[in-house]
Amino acid sequence: MAGRTLTCAAASAALLLGSAALASTAAADNGDDLTAQQLAQQAKDNLLKAKSVHLKLIDHSAGTATSKRQPTAMDLSLDQAGNCVGNLKMGANGGSVEIVKQGDEVWMKPDTAFWKSQVPGAQGGAVAELFKDRYIHGSTQDALLKGMADTCDLRSFQQDIATDTSSDKALTKGEETTVDDTKVIPLNGTEDGKAAVLYVTSDSPHRVVRATQKGGGTDLALAFSDYDKPVPTQTPPADESVDVGKLQEELQSL
Repeated sequence: MAGRTLTCAAASAALLLGSAALASTAAADNGDDLTAQQLAQQAKDNLLKAKSVHLKLIDHSAGTATSKRQPTAMDLSLDQAGNCVGNLKMGANGGSVEIVKQGDEVWMKPDTAFWKSQVPGAQGGAVAELFKDRYIHGSTQDALLKGMADTCDLRSFQQDIATDTSSDKALTKGEETTVDDTKVIPLNGTEDGKAAVLYVTSDSPHRVVRATQKGGGTDLALAFSDYDKPVPTQTPPADESVDVGKLQEELQSL
C-alpha cells in the first residue's frame, strides 16, 4: 500500500523529469541561462545520483483521502542501501505508522487507530492494546512487514524516474520564486489534463525540491531535501520491540 503510493509520487515527479530526455546537458551554473528542459535534465541527473534523500509527501487526492489503506502523508529519510526512518499517515482516519529499516531488519510501530482500521471488529482494539507503544520487529522477508519495507526503496524510486518514457512533454519556465527559503525556478507541464509543476533550485547544483500535480481528482505534493545526508542509524531498543512472529500468532488466533 505505502510502496504503491511512493511509486505514484515517483510518477508525478517523472512526468516532468522525464521531459528532460531530449535536452542538452549544458553546464551553465545559472538557472536563468538554461532552458526548462536543461534544468529538468540536471535536476533529474542529481536525483538519480543521490545516495540518500528526505521525502515528504502530502496527498489530498480524492481516492486517497477516503482510503484507510493509502497514506495521505509520508515523511521518510531513505538511502540507496534500503535504510530509512520516518512515518506514514493513512487516509480516512486510518491512523499512522512509524517505520525504521536498517539493512534487512524492519521495525514498524502503528498507533491504535491504524490497528483498528487494519484488523476488523473488536480484535483490532485487542491487538492495539497488546502491541501499544511497541515496535513490530522482523525482516524484509516477513509478509506482514514487506509492504512497509518496500516504501524504503530509494533505488526503486530512482528507477521509476529513470525509466519514465514521457520525453515528449513540453515544459515552460515560470518566474523565480522561493520554496522553504530556497530560490527555485518552476517548470510547468501537463499530463492527461493534470497540471504538474517541478521546482528546481536556481543555483547549481540544480536539484528538484518540490513537485506538485493537480487535476482530475489528483492533488499531491512531494518535497525533496537533505540530498546525500546520512539516514539516522539508531534502531528501537529491544525492550520496546516485539517479534513479528508474535503478531502473526495473534492474528491467526482471531
